[in-house]
Amino acid sequence: MTANQHLVQPTDAELAAKLRESVHGALPASIADLSALVRIPSVSWDAFDASHVRRSADAVAALVEGTGLFDSVATSQAPIDGGGLGQPAVLATRTAKNGRPTVLLYAHHDVQPQGADELWETPPFEPTVRGDRLYGRGASDDKAGVMTHVAALRAVKEVLGDDLQLGLVLFIEGEEEFGSRSFTNFLAQHRAQLAADVIVVADADNWSTSIPALTVALRGNVTFKLTVTTLEHASHSGMFGGAVPDAMLATIKLLATLHDDNGSVAVEGLTTRETEYPDYEEAQLRRDTGLLDGVETIGTGPLLSRLWSQPSLTVTGIDAPTVANASNTLSPEISVRISARIAPGQTADAAYEALAAHVRSHAPFGAHVEISEVDRGNPFLVDTSGWALAEATQALAEGWGESPVQTGIGGSIPFISDLADTFPEAQILVTGVEDPDTRAHSPNESQHLGVFHRSILSEALLLARLDARSLDA
Repeated sequence: MTANQHLVQPTDAELAAKLRESVHGALPASIADLSALVRIPSVSWDAFDASHVRRSADAVAALVEGTGLFDSVATSQAPIDGGGLGQPAVLATRTAKNGRPTVLLYAHHDVQPQGADELWETPPFEPTVRGDRLYGRGASDDKAGVMTHVAALRAVKEVLGDDLQLGLVLFIEGEEEFGSRSFTNFLAQHRAQLAADVIVVADADNWSTSIPALTVALRGNVTFKLTVTTLEHASHSGMFGGAVPDAMLATIKLLATLHDDNGSVAVEGLTTRETEYPDYEEAQLRRDTGLLDGVETIGTGPLLSRLWSQPSLTVTGIDAPTVANASNTLSPEISVRISARIAPGQTADAAYEALAAHVRSHAPFGAHVEISEVDRGNPFLVDTSGWALAEATQALAEGWGESPVQTGIGGSIPFISDLADTFPEAQILVTGVEDPDTRAHSPNESQHLGVFHRSILSEALLLARLDARSLDA
């Protein structure tokens, strides 16, 4: 039986109406608080000022404290393996009463770097409303997720007040955009405080601005630096070209072996997981991605199979002589960054071993290859038979006026597997505030304010539904 077949009763009509009124009335304040968070350039990467991330954590903690719901609110840092501390996270807890479940609400307050300022139509850290969207770095990913939690909690507090029996944990991470380097240590350090029956991760997409989604499958990832070397030093290309292979040639030939002529991944040992998919036309893919006229799609099979269930490989960076500095030399060494997305059902370790074996066995001309800076994150599949997913399905349908689509994500959220490993009995729900036009991580990132409104209402309804559920029932 799937979650959509569970017999779940609608939220009490009077309660739902009060929550709807509370969320709607507070929407201007919620948008203002979101805008204030966007103004803080909380980029968590090492090369950026960490004081902004601390300031962002403090601002989030103040918002959480202001809900009046929690027994404790604190910022905390956990150690990073290899030395140092991770970025500050916010952790707040409220004890469950009378057999009610505990729900953990997750989001992250750190953001990606803004990139080239000239590509932004408005300043990246000056929130700007244009039409029905709020523009700014982090406006959607994931400060809107943070504010969805805060605003939903405010509404629940206003409507239920002291009658709230639900246990609450709020965990707002500070380094998700930089690989969650201290995440597993944070879980170990705060395991007892983080323990929950239901985990809501607000960091994913919706099907559109009018149709919500529940993410039930996530691809994993393997990334690494690949260095190809053929010479001890650079040599004159006119004197020795034609007999001596340069590292650029070797790198190009090696990278070409990663895909077949259709653009499908051609690495033996990487697996595919097939399932059923909603309708998704190529025209929508072209609109969502900006694919140029005349440029063909790559791969085979249904489009959503290629995006959700098959592996993909992308060269995301290359260290090589620039065109401006090109000289007539044979390059001795070239480095590239490879990002692989792996299908649900395969471990990141197994995928890495397949990739490493392929690279080493396909190095042309006897070129030397070195793999370094390896990062791995496992894929994840949600158990769609659980009662929590059924409750979330009903809450989203009520909050949006449309039934949610169960979707996969082509990207990766590796820490969800860490949560599942640490809390194997918890039911995990992956929701979000993004839509196909959000452009998270890109210039002109934005949050659709209608989606923001509906996401807050849906989460408030979900919390009210969970508050009415006894674990003993």
